[in-house]
Amino acid sequence: MAALGPQQPTCDLTGGSWRQADHPKLNDNNGRVTSPKKNSYNCIAWAATGSTESEWWWPTLPGMPKVSYWPPEAPSELTISAFEKAFQSVGYASCKDGKPEEGFEKIALYAKKTPSGPIPTHAARQLAGGKWTSKMGPLQDIEHHKPGHVTGPVYGAVVGYMKRRLQDPLTTAEDAGPSQANES
Repeated sequence: MAALGPQQPTCDLTGGSWRQADHPKLNDNNGRVTSPKKNSYNCIAWAATGSTESEWWWPTLPGMPKVSYWPPEAPSELTISAFEKAFQSVGYASCKDGKPEEGFEKIALYAKKTPSGPIPTHAARQLAGGKWTSKMGPLQDIEHHKPGHVTGPVYGAVVGYMKRRLQDPLTTAEDAGPSQANES
């Protein structure tokens, strides 16, 4: 059987499975795979919750069946504003840049330019050491040095940053235990 054309090189990153052309700035010197493939959550859920047990976050557009979670506070549309409202629902607020800031975690929001305006495509979350983590669609989670390392034809460019205060695990109701969490 004849090949259908030249094979696209893949970005190895020791186990990654996406085309290098999709993320041309991402390579073995600035990124690494940190999880196996898992299709139950996406980059928006990963950035918002930091949990591999979260469900897929994406707005249900008119005429489409609901197949994912979307915060009720956010309009169900593919706009930067709707995605900002989704992240605001879990405590994020807009900020000027992605530089590490003591006591905060940050996200980078990505979009592709279209004739009708920017369309959100991806979000990455800053890790404690200043590097970033991304969920590559239904593929693996990765760690990358800078938000710009995953820009390209698939995700477009970073269009904004948001931050939220880091939670003190000693003061959350979850960690307080059932008897303390229910006291008022």
